[in-house]
Amino acid sequence: MQRVIVMAIVGFMTPIAAAAQNATVDREVERHVAEIIELRHQIHQNPELGNREFETARLVAEHLEKLGFEVQTGVAHTGVVAMLRGGRPGPVVAVRADMDALPVTEDTPFAFKSVVRTMYLDQEVGVSHACGHDIHTSVQLGVATVLAAMRDEIPGTVKFIFQPAEEGPPPGEEGGADLMVAEGVLENPRPIAIFGLHTLAEMELGILGYTEGPALAAVDHFRIKVKGQQSHGAHPHLGVDPIVMAAQAITALQTIRSRNLNPLEPSVITVGIVRGGTRFNIIPDEVYLEGTVRTYNPDVRDAVERRMGEILAGVTAAGGGTYELDYERGTPATINDIALTRQMVPTLERVVGSEKVEVLDPTMGGEDFAYYANEIPGFFFRLGMVAPGTTSGGHHTPNFQADDASIPIGMRAMANLVLDFLEMHAEHAIN
Repeated sequence: MQRVIVMAIVGFMTPIAAAAQNATVDREVERHVAEIIELRHQIHQNPELGNREFETARLVAEHLEKLGFEVQTGVAHTGVVAMLRGGRPGPVVAVRADMDALPVTEDTPFAFKSVVRTMYLDQEVGVSHACGHDIHTSVQLGVATVLAAMRDEIPGTVKFIFQPAEEGPPPGEEGGADLMVAEGVLENPRPIAIFGLHTLAEMELGILGYTEGPALAAVDHFRIKVKGQQSHGAHPHLGVDPIVMAAQAITALQTIRSRNLNPLEPSVITVGIVRGGTRFNIIPDEVYLEGTVRTYNPDVRDAVERRMGEILAGVTAAGGGTYELDYERGTPATINDIALTRQMVPTLERVVGSEKVEVLDPTMGGEDFAYYANEIPGFFFRLGMVAPGTTSGGHHTPNFQADDASIPIGMRAMANLVLDFLEMHAEHAIN
């Protein structure tokens, strides 16, 4: 897919103009931050899983409509897209936030913690914002509020994208960023760049982080059935044991990373589910395995899939059984546009100070922001969220807790990124 290339920096603001703009953003953040934090509490206390973000989407749309934006709902099931048209001619830039929660039972000291429970994959589960999407949505609502107050000064258009199902849609459904793109979220009008942020559980409050180029890994999903022949546990010679074959396969799959791939090429192969058997003295006829593969290099991705099939074929043939492998290629790697990143890092440094902007190593975590960044230049950065003297569990854990104080920092950073970018490219009006 052909990508729009960000043009060279033009019309950079003078230090005086930048300082004045920064002061206006700071003032508007201060005016509205209490309201935005309250919205965060509502979203956090009422989390919804992917493609089911009905109340979250309603809250988002109502807030944006009050700001006078052009609002479209029902995009990719529950997505919300809103347009802020500035008072001066200029290009279009997009900002994206994700809204979905996770099937994780929250265990935090928050007064507004989630006690929501629902059904997921035929199990009753707790639901919580264990990855910070409530922060992302709140920050973006805050940015929309700040920029609405500066509408007449804005040179161009800001397209706000509130996305469902970043963590993936329910089995058998479509959803997430790829469906948003397929439904035309990057068209009519087409942005020339897109920005996004994500909390980071290992980063202190007040710190912003970024990675130039490859930032987050491609995410693949595999399902395996190892098939044998059922028998009594006392007579294993009369059956074919899929548990033994599955155990051998799990161990052998790790040799792909350690023995088949260049050790300098990042990759991860994780078996996250092992399920088989009904009783202690029965050898079952089948064992189910499920897991994920993370890579950056497309050739490594190909090699992992090929070697998984070869290993499973060999292990099951040796054990007298068979196998089925369903290897699903998911979100591609998230690659920050290098030119755009270098243009925008000075904005982050101006907002929080250069000593508080960190260059981060690529991570094996995945993000479907990649689908946008594959279409137009994208810049995705990380937001520190852990207050001094406190701790947070990692992402996707019951103890994950992002501090409210990260919200105004995120609002200031993102609002200034948008304004600076539009000023830089004001001569390239396409709206």
